[in-house]
Amino acid sequence: MAVFVALGAFLMTLAGGWTALRVTDRRHLVLGLAGGLMLGVVGLDLLPEALHAAGGEVFGVPAALLLFVAGFLLAHLVERLLAARRAAHGADEHNHRAPEVGLTAAAAMVGHSAMDGVAIGAAFQVGGGMGAAVALAVVAHDFADGFNTYTITSLYGNARRKAVTMLLADAVAPVVGAASTLAFTIPQPLLGGYLGLFGGALLYLAAAEILPEAHHVHPARSTLLCTVAGAGFIWLVVGLAG
Repeated sequence: MAVFVALGAFLMTLAGGWTALRVTDRRHLVLGLAGGLMLGVVGLDLLPEALHAAGGEVFGVPAALLLFVAGFLLAHLVERLLAARRAAHGADEHNHRAPEVGLTAAAAMVGHSAMDGVAIGAAFQVGGGMGAAVALAVVAHDFADGFNTYTITSLYGNARRKAVTMLLADAVAPVVGAASTLAFTIPQPLLGGYLGLFGGALLYLAAAEILPEAHHVHPARSTLLCTVAGAGFIWLVVGLAG
């Protein structure tokens, strides 16, 4: 089931890349909805499950919460390092973008997508409801991943062939990640810790990348409504599953 769901992430990533070729005025609504879905999954389903599975405390704080904060900070650190690398290579100068910066950022997206697949497989080891909720967030997020992978590769002067290659690698990555979890069963405390870490990274992507991008060009009320609808939908799913 985990690999089957990961195939949905594969298709959604390709759809995001295809959309990058044909950007429409509705992109902000799609990203707003994706941000809401991710927020709902992290706060209403993934983090509570991580707290339950991870168990003990470290210096008075639940281990899952410490890893949640660590995941947020890790995602922030990676994003800042990439930003510093872009600046060091003159990536902010209109005519002096370094192609390797685009490839480095795209490679980071591929690695992140592989971990998305691992998250799907790990969540299905907890239960079908948990797996479905995490898969929904990952699939929604992978649309933006595909869009950004193609865009950032081509933005820095790489040929279209390289951009398509990175897009395909990003699409295959979650399937490979999910398939890897078929070979082993993750112990419950370790699984809870991983879900906490992944939840922090997912929240960072939603709060620092997806939602700001959704409101950057079109700060419309409809975008905000899509975000609220995404979070509300996850609340409904969690309530029905319970």
